[in-house]
Amino acid sequence: MDSSILEKVRELRGQGHSPKQIARALGMSPAAVAPYVRAVAQQTSTKASEPELAGCWINAGWSEGLGVPGTDGWGDDVPDGQQTAGTVSVVVARRHGWDKLSVCAYLVDVYCLGVKHTRGPDVMSEVELHRFLPKWFRIYAHGWREAPLDLVRHLVFGAVDYARDLGFEPATDLAGAADHLGAWEDKSAIVFGKDGRPLYLAGPNEDVRHVVKTLERRVGPPPNFDFFAPVPETQISLGGHRLAP
Repeated sequence: MDSSILEKVRELRGQGHSPKQIARALGMSPAAVAPYVRAVAQQTSTKASEPELAGCWINAGWSEGLGVPGTDGWGDDVPDGQQTAGTVSVVVARRHGWDKLSVCAYLVDVYCLGVKHTRGPDVMSEVELHRFLPKWFRIYAHGWREAPLDLVRHLVFGAVDYARDLGFEPATDLAGAADHLGAWEDKSAIVFGKDGRPLYLAGPNEDVRHVVKTLERRVGPPPNFDFFAPVPETQISLGGHRLAP
């Protein structure tokens, strides 16, 4: 077994790539990549057991515009129309020693760009975590709630897969925070995009033209996707389509 390929597969798995995506990235067939994926999984399982989960939290209203199965614990009863729709925040905490927690946080664009930012792992006390949560979720009018790990795993890794299909890679800091989510299944049960279609919500300091052109190459011009710039100063005319607030 080629050690250089094994290391590359380990790196890509750590970034949330599925076996098919790894095969594509390495220019190999899925059958040829499969032994390397199994070897990485076996090596991971021989390490120390995964730290105990202390809790997962997600912003209320996270599911607006998404296709979500009726899985137990995945419900979200916040009414539609939130200004933060499409921007989802997640926090995952695991035990770190007998009196500390290891905490990772994720900011996810579930309509287009996938994981935009992560934080951690940061070691905190329980008191520090309870101070951190309202800061991380401060933009959400309805606050946050506890969530099953399975839900946040499907949401974060699923958003990564969705964005990659549109031509966008996750934030580079995801690699350091991915382990807190645990093992990933190859396909998310969530349907991403706003009602199943990409919606680009332009953020500050983003290369809007690059994003729009990438979407046009992948899915075709509007109305195959939508885009919106909430700040008047970011108005731009792109390919005859007005990027309007």
